[in-house]
Amino acid sequence: MSETLTSGEARLQAQAAPEGEIAAATHTLVIGPYPARGTGGPGHGPAAPTRSVEARLDEATGLAAAIELDVIESLAVSLPRIRPSTYLGKGRVEEIAGLIRARDIGLVVMDCALSPVQQRNLEKAWGAKVIDRTGLILEIFGRRASTREGTLQVEHAHLAYQKSRLVRSWTHLERQRGGFGFLGGPGETQIEADRRMIQERMTRIERDLDAVVRTRGLHRQSRARVPYPIVALVGYTNAGKSSLFNALTQAEVTAKDMLFATLDPTARATKLPHGETVILSDTVGFISDLPTPLIAAFRATLEDAIEADVLLHVRDVSHVDSEAQAEDVGEVLRELGIETTAERIIEVWNKADLLDADERNRLMNLSGQAKARNDRDSAAPVLVSALTGEGLSALTARIEARIGRHRASFAVSLPPEDGAALNWLYENAEILDRRSEADGTLHLAVRIAPEKEPRFLNRFGAARRLGRSG
Repeated sequence: MSETLTSGEARLQAQAAPEGEIAAATHTLVIGPYPARGTGGPGHGPAAPTRSVEARLDEATGLAAAIELDVIESLAVSLPRIRPSTYLGKGRVEEIAGLIRARDIGLVVMDCALSPVQQRNLEKAWGAKVIDRTGLILEIFGRRASTREGTLQVEHAHLAYQKSRLVRSWTHLERQRGGFGFLGGPGETQIEADRRMIQERMTRIERDLDAVVRTRGLHRQSRARVPYPIVALVGYTNAGKSSLFNALTQAEVTAKDMLFATLDPTARATKLPHGETVILSDTVGFISDLPTPLIAAFRATLEDAIEADVLLHVRDVSHVDSEAQAEDVGEVLRELGIETTAERIIEVWNKADLLDADERNRLMNLSGQAKARNDRDSAAPVLVSALTGEGLSALTARIEARIGRHRASFAVSLPPEDGAALNWLYENAEILDRRSEADGTLHLAVRIAPEKEPRFLNRFGAARRLGRSG
């Protein structure tokens, strides 16, 4: 018995790396079964009515392209109602079957959530493999995750999804469809054994995850001893977060015009204009209908968002569905216990370089209205271009103001020979202003973090308090 389980687990683990199992040359059809006007939005949550059909279909096609599938056609289908057996109506199923045969299509991506029965029936009707939106996103994450926790959580999500689809009658396609991902599946003689082995593997992953979480907790405690403020970037996938991260830190994180180009968390220390050191953290991009297990899978990167002193909500304002994308991000943030109206959130309108003059003026008017409603400049979005550098100085100034809003400011005078004191101020405080007299005496305006204020006052007892920023 133990030998059988050991060999079975080895097979499951070998299947856990989907790279190479999905041939890039597979002819793929992307279908967007979207609700007819006025019928609601199955599968796309409360923001669905605000999304254009074209943008949703483009996004689904982009997801397929993210794993290099050969998308030869994409098709939007108006959906008056969902059929329990096939999701689509009988006529549509037959019509698409003809298209699949004519174009030699081997894979169909349905931009919706399919039940196991619907997926099985569509595969029977079309003679091709079928995956839904959840399966496609999980496939992408399975290929891209590289951190220990991310890999384990994605495998766990893969297994849970696959276990629900171990249906004996699926073997009409092939006796044993290899592959851990959702473009493959089990063979008839392996169904019961695979179900048992999947559950055993999931239990083992859960134990491994407990150990990883404990280790991450220790790392978090270690980082807390270095009290730099955390600035986390969040936003819809392909909003330009990684490009903005690179622009602010001079890093070289992968930044491509592709959905989910980067998945694993990245953090860099960087200095703001007045000398404050912050940790800038890039997080995984959000997307509508992100599978719930994958929110847990990338909890490590999202924890930076939960604990961050400042959140930069990066939006692609050149996108036709920018408002709907912002609502999707807001929904995930609320699930994490972060209110989108929180003071620590700065809305960053990225890709200004793609705007025409009329659209730029419209957005500037909206920004001014946001400022007027809240009677404070810090509430207004910041228009930037990570590509050209436009607006980055205004953004870093806004970050500084947000971090320092409850910090005390002081006026300090130093004799010219006290270089040690000057060095201490540059390393531990923000230098807001610096002037020198003819005799070399320095007059500085500095802002100090609360935890450093006692040390500051002990060293610079003659400093004059100017007030607090917030």
